[in-house]
Amino acid sequence: MDFSVAKARVEELTIILNECIEKYYMGNESDVSDYDYDMMMRELSSLEEKYPELLVEDSPTHRVGGRSDNTFEEVVHTVRMESLQDAFSEEELYAFDARVKKVFSDAQYVVEPKIDGLSCSLEYRDGILVRASTRGDGNVGEDVTANVKTIRSVPLKLKETIPFIEVRGEVYMSHNSFDELVSRQELNGEKTFKNPRNAASGSLRQKNPKITASRKLDIFVFNIQQKEGGKELSSHYESLEYLKELGFNVIPGYNLCDTMDDAIEKIKSIGDNRGNLSFDIDGAVIKTNSFAMREELGSTAKFPKWAVAFKYPPEEKPTKLLEIDIQVGRTGVLTPTAVFEPIVLAGTTVSRATLNNADFIAEKNIAIGDTIIVRKAGDIIPEVLGVEKHNGENPVYNYPEKCPACDSPVVRESGEAAIRCVNPDCPAQLLRKLIHFCSRDAMDIEGLGSAVLEQLVNEKLISKASDIYRLSPMELVSLERMGEKSTLNLLEAIEKSKANDLYKLIFALGVHHIGLKAAKLLANHFGTMDALMKAQKEEITAIEGIGDVMADTLVKTLSLSETRMLIDEFKSFGLNMKNLTEREDNRFEGMTFVLTGTLSKYGRREAQEIIEKFGGKASGSVSKKTSIVLAGEDAGSKLRKASELGIKVINEEEFEQMIK
Repeated sequence: MDFSVAKARVEELTIILNECIEKYYMGNESDVSDYDYDMMMRELSSLEEKYPELLVEDSPTHRVGGRSDNTFEEVVHTVRMESLQDAFSEEELYAFDARVKKVFSDAQYVVEPKIDGLSCSLEYRDGILVRASTRGDGNVGEDVTANVKTIRSVPLKLKETIPFIEVRGEVYMSHNSFDELVSRQELNGEKTFKNPRNAASGSLRQKNPKITASRKLDIFVFNIQQKEGGKELSSHYESLEYLKELGFNVIPGYNLCDTMDDAIEKIKSIGDNRGNLSFDIDGAVIKTNSFAMREELGSTAKFPKWAVAFKYPPEEKPTKLLEIDIQVGRTGVLTPTAVFEPIVLAGTTVSRATLNNADFIAEKNIAIGDTIIVRKAGDIIPEVLGVEKHNGENPVYNYPEKCPACDSPVVRESGEAAIRCVNPDCPAQLLRKLIHFCSRDAMDIEGLGSAVLEQLVNEKLISKASDIYRLSPMELVSLERMGEKSTLNLLEAIEKSKANDLYKLIFALGVHHIGLKAAKLLANHFGTMDALMKAQKEEITAIEGIGDVMADTLVKTLSLSETRMLIDEFKSFGLNMKNLTEREDNRFEGMTFVLTGTLSKYGRREAQEIIEKFGGKASGSVSKKTSIVLAGEDAGSKLRKASELGIKVINEEEFEQMIK
């Protein structure tokens, strides 16, 4: 394809894809399938890679997250991003109204839902998005432009070319996106986000925009911070209508109200409907409509005097507890869920709620048949608060002593509230354990990701980790999207994993509390899997960095017959059972290194392994115990902290001199 043809195709694809994005995120409709969309996006990306001069600022490919940052630059807000004063009663709303009406008797209000997310500023010059930043403390935020560009409801180019405009919005995560994310985190054995707001905040501040892109964030814009040129505006309601004309995803359900009585009715309506929304709200906002009035009313040191946020009280209701359902999580934790007679809370019907853990049940003396109090505050998962009335006929619920999924004994580790099943063959934990086993830090079996593993489990081709080494070409090629070449590559990756160092196998076992660093310490100390299997707690805790809880868990897990059978099967398939990492010398003995920034000569993993070969440790954070900070390009907060603490900082050239 020559340049002129490529240019025409890039322009065509850019128009089509931007229209698809607008229809999907602004109008909730779609004219193309996800597959067709992905194929057009891939074609556009390929053309832009071949002809870089065709890449434009509003290209849809900017939304996939192409650049990885190690830190966020500070952004000083020209217009302060103020927070709002909260109100919790109608009396407080009428008091706010009285203060406004004392100055402007004819004031009108705009009422809108208060989205529970993360405030963000978007700046456009000549209609093109040039910068996005977090609110921070209101005066200084962080530059998150690369991440915000991955949010498909953020227009990269406005429908009107105006000299400059800065708008404020709320970045949030929908309920569906949150559920998908938590499911992925559970499968991968990761710590899950507690609610969509935390998920949105954590996702927006990811150092790798590709991760942000995968989280499917969204945004509602609700304010013009400053503007040069464009339409003359005199009120907030006008500005919201204008923002829609420019192509922004504007806050939904806003209403113009002549009186505070009308505003309160609207607030009640928003509250009644919050259970039907696809996103979380934590209240409603009342804003004086006139910009001139706002200017006159001004602000206090903390809040604007022309607006207030009403917070909905948590809704609580009694209901009868019918049963307690025990679910086994991906990490083996037994989680109790209350099943009760259906009730309506925050606009939705609920019949299940979390009971936290065994301690909570015992503390509240909860029994089947009791009348319990359940709460759901719009953005919170339903939870049981306690017992309103004991039934008196049934005893307090006893937690199971055996796993409901595999009938193995359950354990409670010292200092933990969780009760868990440690059987490595427990079917409830199977998929999560297999994903961990094949992950990069563990056995590093490329091509055996969650999608393929899920197919293998569903087809009953594997029921434990050792079954991976039994897989045949015929079984693999029969799977969806697994052709002959993919099958051959996967089998080669499986065979290659047999030669991995011992620490990778120890980590791959997925023993609770035993992370990658602990696995390396164990492999270095014991040398072989057989020696580790025979080790007693006292010998394990003698290793610096291994504590009592870690040792207890390790000994219990390795003593299980299921674990011993699994390791015997690994041996029969030829997996390496010896430590291959030999320490070259002890020049870094007792030293802790922290790596920051982008290293050009070494991958971060490679540098860590070199440090460990010379007897040192690699840490993820700078503290007074840090010996040396190895800084690459674009080093950020860790470098600043090292300077503050007076810790020695070296570059890659100096590091190379140290390891010669």
